Amino acid sequence: MPHSSREAAEFVSKLNNITEVREADDAFSFRVDPKIRTKEDLYFLASNETTTNNGTPIKHTYGGRRYPTDLIAEDEELDEMAQVSSIDGSASVTVASKVQVLLIYFAFNLGLTLYNKAVMIKFPFPFLLTALHAASGMVGTQVLLSRGVFNLKNLTGRDTAMVSAFSILYTANIAVSNVSLSMVTVPFHQTVRALTPVFTVAIYRIVFRGIYGTDTYISLVPIIMGVMLASYGDLNATILGLVMTMLGTILAAVKTVTTNRLQTAGLHLGALELLYRMSPIACIQSLAVAYICGELDNFDVSTLSSQSFLILLVNGMIAFGLNVASFEANKRSGALTMTIAANVKQVLTVVLSVALWHIPVGAMNACGITLTMLGGAWYGRVELVGKTIKKEENRLEEGVGKV
Repeated sequence: MPHSSREAAEFVSKLNNITEVREADDAFSFRVDPKIRTKEDLYFLASNETTTNNGTPIKHTYGGRRYPTDLIAEDEELDEMAQVSSIDGSASVTVASKVQVLLIYFAFNLGLTLYNKAVMIKFPFPFLLTALHAASGMVGTQVLLSRGVFNLKNLTGRDTAMVSAFSILYTANIAVSNVSLSMVTVPFHQTVRALTPVFTVAIYRIVFRGIYGTDTYISLVPIIMGVMLASYGDLNATILGLVMTMLGTILAAVKTVTTNRLQTAGLHLGALELLYRMSPIACIQSLAVAYICGELDNFDVSTLSSQSFLILLVNGMIAFGLNVASFEANKRSGALTMTIAANVKQVLTVVLSVALWHIPVGAMNACGITLTMLGGAWYGRVELVGKTIKKEENRLEEGVGKV
């Protein structure tokens, strides 16, 4: 039964998640805050066929996207949109699920890092290697799409432009990181990159007005200090090198936050679809940068043996697995957790390098490794306690609502 515009507005205002109600093009639309928690909230909206005076269905907007009433009742869509974010965009999933996907991410990340060290000795072309990784994502997702593992959403021109912009950010992050690494020492580079969580917090506070608990802020200190100590060594750098390294660190934070927003509060793309849509563009961009840097002129494919081809093929497969695991871990765990995981990964890489190549470690470095691991454990505990408290608060709210 159609309602008047005033009745529609009153209906909308009853929801705690409403942040905006406005009238445009003879139809009311409203924006639902990304913090909407349960699928029941979405079903509540979908089950109320609300129209304006002229019979036009009200269009509901979730995370910036508008859905007619008759579309949001799709169970798959509701399931996906109900996995909505906390402050840093972590989806509402179980702790076990987050731990599982983070462990997979660590395995692929460490594996590719160590594998790349060996590959780069005989294949010193970082941008061509990046193009290979993007091509692997393109081929891998195409195969999975043809087998029905995931489906594509209908994106508007604006949505496609957002994905294209993300691919540019993805390539720029790699390019700036490589350029800055050529200007400064590795210890200096890793020390500055350890500040990525700080920039991530700043982005959420300034752009999204998110506020973390005091325990979260405190837990970041030992992690960041630990990485700096673990990377302690030759810290020589030029002013330009410092600027480029800081720019790379900021880009890394922006890329991590953007990856999360595209999956949780923006286009609601799955990890596979996001990789499918950005990989071709990223591959072209990487090849263009490789040409500008002279890598294509110095690369001769005829010099590669069949064994080298096999090594590069395996490298591409690992990179594909890492990209999928990274996107999925970002969606489930949140951008800040991902930057923390990257810091812990740096330290684990040092530990594995010591074990595999017997690289000597000083007392300062050992102290940093220990401090980072303890800080990571502390951060994990803070996250777990916070989730437990939030779950209990939701349970109490549901109990009060029933009374």
